[in-house]
Amino acid sequence: MDIAWIALLLSLKIAGWAILINLVLGISVGYLLARKQFYGKELLDTLLTLPMVMPPTVLGYYLLVLLGRNGWIGHFLQDTFNINLIFTWQGAVIASVIVTFPLIFKPARAAFESIDRQYEQAASVLGISVLAIFFRVTLPLAWRGILAGVLLAFARALGEFGATLMVAGSIPGKTQTLSIAIYEAVQAGQDAIANTMVIIISIVCIIILLLAKQLSAYKANY
Repeated sequence: MDIAWIALLLSLKIAGWAILINLVLGISVGYLLARKQFYGKELLDTLLTLPMVMPPTVLGYYLLVLLGRNGWIGHFLQDTFNINLIFTWQGAVIASVIVTFPLIFKPARAAFESIDRQYEQAASVLGISVLAIFFRVTLPLAWRGILAGVLLAFARALGEFGATLMVAGSIPGKTQTLSIAIYEAVQAGQDAIANTMVIIISIVCIIILLLAKQLSAYKANY
């Protein structure tokens, strides 16, 4: 059963890093699209939402092309910094970031758009800087909607399979996440191990979804 816990810890590690990165990216882009008007805004929104509907294996293929040694990003990293992201846990993090980004970005944009601008305008009249208004007024008003998206993205990152397998492969203890370990256990006929891992990830995901539901209900009441 050690393989199950090792895979779970690795999945939590990858999902945690992916969510931290997407918190910064998703909140920043969500705020930009909620507050700024510019040409091609909705087209950009559509492109950023694509990972939500595009097959993970297709996303994994694109990442493999970009990050591989012959890809322009992978070639640059390899030649300049001697960094190889393919078949590494860092590559799995990048795959999870791409897959889960819309699940944080979309709720963040919706949360920012739902805020009454009068609160921000009142703070501006009092002489508070734009940055201070964001952290002291805007973000506190939007955090429940953002957090609900974060929890859903975390659950999605835990179960990510296609893009991760394409980019990071399945190296036990290094890149073999829980979902990949389940797949390989089933393929190997190790039903007991597969059942244990399925129960573990199911319980974790149910807990996360219940928390997200509670947050949504709390937000609706207030």
